[in-house]
Amino acid sequence: MPASVITPPGLTLHDGVREACDRIIQLLLLNLQKLVYNRGSPALADSPPRPVPFLDALRSHVRDLCVETLRLERKRFLWQHQLLGLLAVYSAPHCATDALFFLLTLARTQEELALATQLYAVLSSCLADLLPATVKTCVCQIHAGRLPEPQIAQLFRNLALVV
Repeated sequence: MPASVITPPGLTLHDGVREACDRIIQLLLLNLQKLVYNRGSPALADSPPRPVPFLDALRSHVRDLCVETLRLERKRFLWQHQLLGLLAVYSAPHCATDALFFLLTLARTQEELALATQLYAVLSSCLADLLPATVKTCVCQIHAGRLPEPQIAQLFRNLALVV
C-alpha cells in the first residue's frame, strides 16, 4: 500500500478508520453539492451567487485533479470524479470544457476514458452547448501548440472511441 498523508510507508489503516473517512468525505461532497446547485442564477436586483472559496481555490488545479482521478485508486477516484463534476458546474463553462479536455487527452485505457463520458453525461444535463465548447477547447489547445504530438494522437484516438 502506498504511503499517504495519514500513514507512513508500510502501515495500513484499520477498515473502520477508512470507512469513517469515506463517510466524512461523502458528507463534505454532499454539502458542496448543495452549495453548487443551490446557487441558482440571480435576477438583476439580486446579489451575485455566494462564492465557494474551496472551489474557487481548486479552479487552477483542474489538470491535477484530472490526473489524480485517472489514477483510479481505490474509492478515491470516485470522490475525485464527483469533486471534478462539482467544480466544473461551479466554474462553468471554462472549467467544464477544460476538465473534459484533460480527461480526453490523458486517458489511456477504456476505464479511464469512461470517466470522461461519465463526466460529460453529468455536465450536459445542466450546461448548454457543452459538446461544441469542449471540441473548441480541444482545437484551441492543439492550435496553441500546448500539446506534444503523442498527446494529440491520444486525444484523437479517444475522440474516435467516444464518437
